[in-house]
Amino acid sequence: MGAPAPDREGRPVRIVAPWVRTRLRTAPGAAAAMAVLVVLTTYLAAAFPRSVDAYETNGLRHDIRTAVAAESVLEVSMRAPGPRVPQADREEALRGAWVARAQGKITGSLPAPVRADEGGSAYGVRTSQPVEGTDAWLPAPDNLPPMLTLAAQAGLDRHSTLREGRLPRAEGAVTERTGEVEAAVTAATAKSLRIKVGSVVHVPGVDRDELGVRITGIVVPRDPTNSYWAVEPTLGSPALVTKPSRDLPPPRYWRASLLLAPDAAPALLGTTGEPQVYWRIAPDAGALTARDAPGLASRVASLENGPELTRLRAPTVVGPSAVVATGLDEIVAAHRSMRSAIAPVVTVAALGIGAVAAVVLVMAGSLLAVRRQAELALLRSRGGSLRAIGGRLLAETAVIAVPATAVGLLLAVLTVPEARLLPAVAAAGCAGLLACAALPVRAVVRHRRPRPHGGREDLVRARPSRRRTIAELTLLALAIGAVLALRRRGTGGSGGSGAVDDVDYLVSSAPILVGLIAALVLVRLYPLPLRFAGRPAGRLRGAVGFLSLARAGRAASSGALPLLALLIALTTAAFGGSVLAGIDGARERAAVLATGADARISVVGSSPVLPDGLAAAVRGSAGVGEVTATRVEYGVPLPSDAKGFRTALGVTMIGVEPKAYARLARQTRLGEFPADVLKPVGGGGVRDGGSDAGRVLPAIASPAVAERLGDQPRDIQSAAGDFKVRVAGIRANTPGAPGGDYLLVNAADLTQRAPTTLLVTGGKLDGDALRRAVAGFGTGPGNGLTVKLRSDERKAFVNTPMQEGAERIYAAAITAGAGYALLALLLSLSQTAPERLTLLARLRTMGLTRRQGRQLLGLEVLPQALLAAVGGAFVGWATIVLLAPGVDLVRLALTATSDVTLDGAPLRADPWSLVLPAVGVLALAAAVSVVQAWWAGRQGSINELRAGDSR
Repeated sequence: MGAPAPDREGRPVRIVAPWVRTRLRTAPGAAAAMAVLVVLTTYLAAAFPRSVDAYETNGLRHDIRTAVAAESVLEVSMRAPGPRVPQADREEALRGAWVARAQGKITGSLPAPVRADEGGSAYGVRTSQPVEGTDAWLPAPDNLPPMLTLAAQAGLDRHSTLREGRLPRAEGAVTERTGEVEAAVTAATAKSLRIKVGSVVHVPGVDRDELGVRITGIVVPRDPTNSYWAVEPTLGSPALVTKPSRDLPPPRYWRASLLLAPDAAPALLGTTGEPQVYWRIAPDAGALTARDAPGLASRVASLENGPELTRLRAPTVVGPSAVVATGLDEIVAAHRSMRSAIAPVVTVAALGIGAVAAVVLVMAGSLLAVRRQAELALLRSRGGSLRAIGGRLLAETAVIAVPATAVGLLLAVLTVPEARLLPAVAAAGCAGLLACAALPVRAVVRHRRPRPHGGREDLVRARPSRRRTIAELTLLALAIGAVLALRRRGTGGSGGSGAVDDVDYLVSSAPILVGLIAALVLVRLYPLPLRFAGRPAGRLRGAVGFLSLARAGRAASSGALPLLALLIALTTAAFGGSVLAGIDGARERAAVLATGADARISVVGSSPVLPDGLAAAVRGSAGVGEVTATRVEYGVPLPSDAKGFRTALGVTMIGVEPKAYARLARQTRLGEFPADVLKPVGGGGVRDGGSDAGRVLPAIASPAVAERLGDQPRDIQSAAGDFKVRVAGIRANTPGAPGGDYLLVNAADLTQRAPTTLLVTGGKLDGDALRRAVAGFGTGPGNGLTVKLRSDERKAFVNTPMQEGAERIYAAAITAGAGYALLALLLSLSQTAPERLTLLARLRTMGLTRRQGRQLLGLEVLPQALLAAVGGAFVGWATIVLLAPGVDLVRLALTATSDVTLDGAPLRADPWSLVLPAVGVLALAAAVSVVQAWWAGRQGSINELRAGDSR
């Protein structure tokens, strides 16, 4: 080469090739692969906190929007001014203008984050006590007149469609003495109460004649679910209400509402309805986020009884008699409770995938460092400082990782909207920083001292240092402490307030620590079988077995890193799959508890007996396996105890055929028992032509009923006959009355034993065919039949946004864990690929066939792949068994408003989640070996057998 060209002043110019640009041009494929890995990792890191924020926010909004309107609204109310207040002031306080001004003051003074939904809010004046409709033409079932609510609620024109007539108006200045006002009714009210346009409904007055209410229009609600109508259901549709009475059946009467004009409210002062001014503020859930939940609960409590209520009671707002009532605080408390139950379980998945991703990034950096070992050793031998080498490598990786991190963060922001940005930036930044530091740190540590060229790093000959032993013992202590803490107090923290700080990250990282300890233990134990198998393999006739074991034993001692990644990934996938399987299992169990069988057919109405021939028709329906007829009688009173008290509510008594019912209990796993426990006492329950009250029947009872009855015979009086029972067995549940208190007896000993319920089982039950078979038997008056399917109950357990979000995160954790496990295996195999290809080329010059080459490569990777697969499945199973007592999946499976109560939903190992990832690891290792052998056969041996090659 010629001398450097001089500059203008005659000095030679130093030509320096840009390091970063040169390296990127030298290995563009590796740079692109690293960029893709960083994009995916930073995307997952940034998407996790945003996904949690999103589903928690959607969960809070869903809980508020789907709650009963009467519970979610903030109702501010006050009684109408008393008679001591001048009449003009009393009437003015009820007029529409004053109520509307107060509405604006109330909504304007609401403390953040409480905000009003103007479209769902309502205000006006109503009679707090229903008034009687005195007209004889009004329908009066059971000779009871209808009871009416007079409501002067603003906004009727915006929330209804006029079907007939016109909307009511207040002609002139309406006062307490006004004799007639105008009103509208909904179409449902008009139909049920036989009201027409022009009808006049009269209600009693106080110290005056009756008030006449002329109906001027019939309207239809535009959105009956809007809180404008839903808070007080009789505004939109009337209801038949049962009057408390000892008569059977109890008498009923109509409850309905008449909709007055807002300025007609002063006329209510002259009625017996005790008028009340109200403002129903519907919360605006669309502006709330999950982080607003604590503040929302605090502000609602202050509005109910605190400083904010004092502000509302100011004379310039509502007045000193203002009262605030709402169930919003309970809705928020339920949301925070579910959030505190879900967050720790989700954190387990997040920490698991985070650990696997971190290990894979470190492996990628290590692979690059190993590939460039000779280059970096040459730089070090020629005087390169660790700082200079590390800085250049950091700049080289930063050029790739920083833009990739930005791309991953941007994708997370675009795909997961409505979430905070700062946690996502922090998570993506940590992932990007690790990606930048993996290569330079690995290179600096490896080359801090000159290393002899060509030294072996056999896994079999490696001896752990004292520092490594201390580190492993420390991790073992942390893992044991985390597992013990999780078994003792569950996955939640000690606070229990539902805040993010309630998550105990040490406890949630227990699966990771268990997988980490297992990886370190397996790496220490791994050389032993290789040593034992090596000598017998050497005496075999063929060389493939011995060579494969020798190659496996000469694997680098750094093989603990891919094994660690595989074990944590497989453990996390097993844990996540078991969580999803546990949720599904809990819902299946809840569906069984809701029905007691695959289908439940029962009679409703005045006739408590099933029609003749129904059981035979059901047995002939498609998919029906077995039909168990039972007699179910509700509300059977229990005898008095020693103190003379009786239970307020009776229990459910079930008469069964013992053998068939025992089979059903065994199939449904609801209170299994041997059939001979309910042996018949004989006589059929009849003596001298009447019920034999002296016979003693063996019975199976729920724990509460058994405790109540004791161990002595006790008298039972029921529609099925009078007799005595002695508790012969105790079971928590039974198919006839799952989840309730019950008494189970032999139907053959009952005086009246006609069945009232059919419990149907069948693996391929056809619900439509079953309903068609039942439909022909329930057409008579008072003989209605209900069909309740377990499959329908299972479908009813729909996910809330929080539950759905948690399940999505676990599904993503399983997918990401499997992907990272496969990537870790590929990186591990890629690290030694050149050496294996060179060995294969040399052995072929000695007569090794292609088939033997494939066998050699396959058997070489088999020990480590088998170790990772079997070890991962075992560690996943052991982790689940260890942590199961501290994990309860009830809140992930069911909502707080579910009608079914589960005692618990423990975590159990799912076989598919354990086996499938492990099989996938073995299959991928075999596939990579086959591809490498095929590629080596196509390339030939020239390139792999270069003179002077150190491989």
